[in-house]
Amino acid sequence: MISVFLSLMLLGLTAATIGSLVGLGGGVILVPVLLYLGLIGWLDVSHQVAVGTSLIVIIVTALSSTLSYLKQKRVEVQCGLLFFLASGPGAIAGAMINQRMEVDRFAIVCGLFMIFMSFMLMLRGRLKKKKEISWSVTKRYIDPRTGEEYRYGYHRGIGLIVSFLVGILTGLFGLGGGAFIISMMILLFHFPPHVATATSMFIILLSSIIGSFTHLYYGNINWWYVLALAPGAWVGGRLGPWISTKLHANWIVLILRILLIVIGIRLIWQGIVG
Repeated sequence: MISVFLSLMLLGLTAATIGSLVGLGGGVILVPVLLYLGLIGWLDVSHQVAVGTSLIVIIVTALSSTLSYLKQKRVEVQCGLLFFLASGPGAIAGAMINQRMEVDRFAIVCGLFMIFMSFMLMLRGRLKKKKEISWSVTKRYIDPRTGEEYRYGYHRGIGLIVSFLVGILTGLFGLGGGAFIISMMILLFHFPPHVATATSMFIILLSSIIGSFTHLYYGNINWWYVLALAPGAWVGGRLGPWISTKLHANWIVLILRILLIVIGIRLIWQGIVG
């Protein structure tokens, strides 16, 4: 029992550190590992319980990292609240869909799209417009580490539509939604990676809280596992933002691209094996 508790604590630390570093929340690591531990007999966990438990731990991670990012003044609070208006209801819808339909084929399509976005991020420099951004909201950010200036913005309508889809995927797959949120902010709205990851964690915090209520209603949360995972998740949520201050934006994007491919492969595999 002690070895299982310590293993889960280490899992929470690892998932939270990586998840908060690139703004993914950690579900991409938590869910498959929990399912694997169930497969080998360490845990008694179904797919629904893995997703529901993951969302609770993501709340701990996101709260911890958001507090750190707020101190670093990298969270676009107004933008995050706007996107949450759509991703919150989407998370509820996703959790309900998780209970009522087979998502195998959709997982394959979603996985392929994740891999596609990874390659798009590689080309993000070529995709940026040379002219001044003309979104409905425009911003300016100077990287305190390098002094590099970023000009970016976002469109309220597009952001709301994409955020609703992100919320659905949050509740459906327990991914935390960050992969889609960050890709949207970097590719569509030209957010600097440091700001995108910080804002993503803030959005994940809000949408995961909403999505977890639905999983709580369906009884998909194992609180003993949460108790073991949460301490590591809290520490990792602080560690990720600290590490990000030491990394250039290109390194954060590279790590994000690698994780998008990992997520994509996982979803494709999930769709194939059912």
